Amino acid sequence: MKLATMKEIKEALEAINEKNDPFILELQKDERKGAQKLLEAWLKRIDKEQRLHDHFVTMNHYEKEIRNQGYTYIAGIDEVGRGPLAGPVVTAAVILPEDFYLPGIDDSKKLSEKKRELFYEVIQQEAIAIGVGIIQPAEIDRINIYQATKKGMLEAVQELSQTPDYLLIDAMKLATPYPSQSLIKGDSKSVSIAAASIIAKVTRDRMMKELHQEYPDYHFASNMGYGTQEHLVALKECGITIHHRKSFSPIKEMVENR
Repeated sequence: MKLATMKEIKEALEAINEKNDPFILELQKDERKGAQKLLEAWLKRIDKEQRLHDHFVTMNHYEKEIRNQGYTYIAGIDEVGRGPLAGPVVTAAVILPEDFYLPGIDDSKKLSEKKRELFYEVIQQEAIAIGVGIIQPAEIDRINIYQATKKGMLEAVQELSQTPDYLLIDAMKLATPYPSQSLIKGDSKSVSIAAASIIAKVTRDRMMKELHQEYPDYHFASNMGYGTQEHLVALKECGITIHHRKSFSPIKEMVENR
C-alpha cells in the first residue's frame, strides 16, 4: 500500500474495530516507528474494549438467565452508607431494558467519581424505572442499621414507576411478593445491582456535599460521613450534629458520657 501519513493512519484507525481488517494487516508491515506506535496504541484500545465487553457479558449473566425463565422487569437493588458515622443510608432499585449496554459498569466503589457521574446520567436516561429510598440517622438509631437498610430497599422498590417481576438484591434478603435472588457482592456480579449501586452512591455523595456547605468543619464533602481522622477531630471540637448516628461508636460513647 502507498505509505500513509501519520494523520491518515490515525484517522483510519479510529474507524476500525477488527484486528483482521486489511488496513491493520498492511499497517503491521509498516516499519516506521510512528506507524507502529499508532498501531500499538490502537491494539491496546481494542483489547481494553474487548475486556470491558467480556466483563459486561459476564455481569449480565444473572439477568439473561432470569429473562430466559420468562421474567421481564428485573430490579437490581443495592445500598450505600451502612458504615458512616453521619448521613443517611441510601438505597436504589433499578430496572434496566434488555438491550442496555454500558461497558465499564461495575460496583460503584471501583469507579472514579467522574466515571460514576457519567454512568449515573446514562442510567437515568436509559433505565425503565429507578426508585430511591433514604433512611435518615434518627431512624437508623431507632431501628438499627440492618433494619434501616432493609426498610430503605423496600422503599426503593415501592418508588419504582414500573412494578418489577423479579428482584436481584445485593447480599440482603427481603420479604416481598416478588421472586428474588440475593447475591453476595452482587454489585460486581450483576449489571442491574451495579446500576443501583451507582444511583445510590451518587445520590448519597451529592447529599453529603450539600451537608458540607452547612457543616464545613466535618469535611463531609471528602469523607462522606465516614470516621476519618479529620471527622473524629471535628466531633471532639465541634460536637455532634443532628446528622450523626448516635448508635454508632464513638458517637454513642460521647452521648453516654455527656
